[in-house]
Amino acid sequence: MEFSKSVQPLDKLSFIRALPKAELHLHLEGSVGIETLVELAAKHSLELPLHDKPEDLLRFADLGEFLQVYDLVCRSMQDVDDFIQVTYEMLQRCADHGARYVEFFFSPHAHTGIDYPLMLQAIRDGMQAAHADFDITSRVIPAHSRELGAPAGMAFLEQVLANRCDEVIGIGLDYQERPYPPDPFQEMYRLARKAGLQTTAHAGEDGPAAYVRSALDTLGCPRIDHGYHIVDDPRLIADCRARGIWFTCCPTTTLYTTQWRDLSSAAHPIRQMLAAGLNVTLNTDDPGLFRTNLSQEYAVLDLPPEQLARLALNSLEAAWLDEALKKHWRDEWQQEISRLFSRLAA
Repeated sequence: MEFSKSVQPLDKLSFIRALPKAELHLHLEGSVGIETLVELAAKHSLELPLHDKPEDLLRFADLGEFLQVYDLVCRSMQDVDDFIQVTYEMLQRCADHGARYVEFFFSPHAHTGIDYPLMLQAIRDGMQAAHADFDITSRVIPAHSRELGAPAGMAFLEQVLANRCDEVIGIGLDYQERPYPPDPFQEMYRLARKAGLQTTAHAGEDGPAAYVRSALDTLGCPRIDHGYHIVDDPRLIADCRARGIWFTCCPTTTLYTTQWRDLSSAAHPIRQMLAAGLNVTLNTDDPGLFRTNLSQEYAVLDLPPEQLARLALNSLEAAWLDEALKKHWRDEWQQEISRLFSRLAA
């Protein structure tokens, strides 16, 4: 794909923001901004940890500490209106930063006092309202916490299938990786695929490369969330490249939940994955808690505009969309990107 340059000036950040994109690794609960968290906590008389200012709540040194804050957010979402509000606000922010299509996770087990069907319907209501107001299409991926084990995973899947709707496109596996390898969830994933659901799994964020291999070969996932420790296994890199496996990477998250804290370093796994020719997409993960947005995730790696444009198109290729619709959007996005390049300042 070739891009033409010059004509009207457009700075790089504006170019990034305007790029048509898909967001494929985004957690509903992790999208909640600090102001909304404080608002919902007050609404439900939920006591927050001691803090001098709200931003102090968003301090975490590793994945374990982050998940404690994540669970606090989940406890603050207790009724239908909360889920509608949070879903709508999340998709509004996505649209503000160029997302045209979003596949997002939510954690059913983490919410008490509200049944799954009510949560799901409220999320759908928020999705429909956002589509009407911002012309953004979205799908939802219920995710199971691996910490709860495989039997709970089967109950989770039964619940998902019993309340199946068009908006539910697949299932995920998340929460603390160590010491919870993917293998015990083989049957859950087999049944999900048999039922026509797409499948993905968090693997290789703080877990070893072997967890990525298990998510691929045992769970049958064509897409991996994070996957960074794949860089520890050259044979796995070659295999994933040959198989066309997709990785939904989240640059800012790595600064909090992994051993890699320098995004400018050539040793950073996302840079290694790109250099190795793996299929990578850029995403926000938990933008409310990590104080980021989709534009920032594209900007923070400081890549050339041509590579950013290809990453935006990658996000469409990795999406779980009907191939006819994907082709239609691909043609539209390529034309739009060409027009953006014509405006990009030298």
